[in-house]
Amino acid sequence: MSMMSIKNVIVLVTALFVFACTVAAQENTQAPPAKVIQHVPVKSVSPASGKDMYMSYCAVCHGTDGQGGGPAASALKVPPTDLTLLSKTNGGKYPALKVASTIRGETALPAHGSKEMPVWGTLFWSMSSGHQSEVQQRVVNLTRYIETMQAK
Repeated sequence: MSMMSIKNVIVLVTALFVFACTVAAQENTQAPPAKVIQHVPVKSVSPASGKDMYMSYCAVCHGTDGQGGGPAASALKVPPTDLTLLSKTNGGKYPALKVASTIRGETALPAHGSKEMPVWGTLFWSMSSGHQSEVQQRVVNLTRYIETMQAK
């Protein structure tokens, strides 16, 4: 994928996110103003902090507590997964490989798009300027942070 193509994907994903947030915010008003899609750059957060990445990239849909109640959740066609129940729904064992695969965009999930459009994999790759080790660091640290959110 060319660098220009990656930038276009980032702008498109950002525009869709802003649109979803706008729709969610307007649900509570009686006369919503015209919907405007604003193109904003994706903020690159340090790959060293799983929590910072989660709060920047995941909490808008999954919520700061991981239970699926983020501000954009109501605008989605498919409700976000309650990330705190991943271990519970997997026989008490945290499915780290499945979580990492999902983050990389290798697992087809309706809410994250098809396998052909790996949203986070593409974004993490563009943030790292093509450095595979940084992409892997992002995936590992985000996967580990989500593990800390598991219900006891």
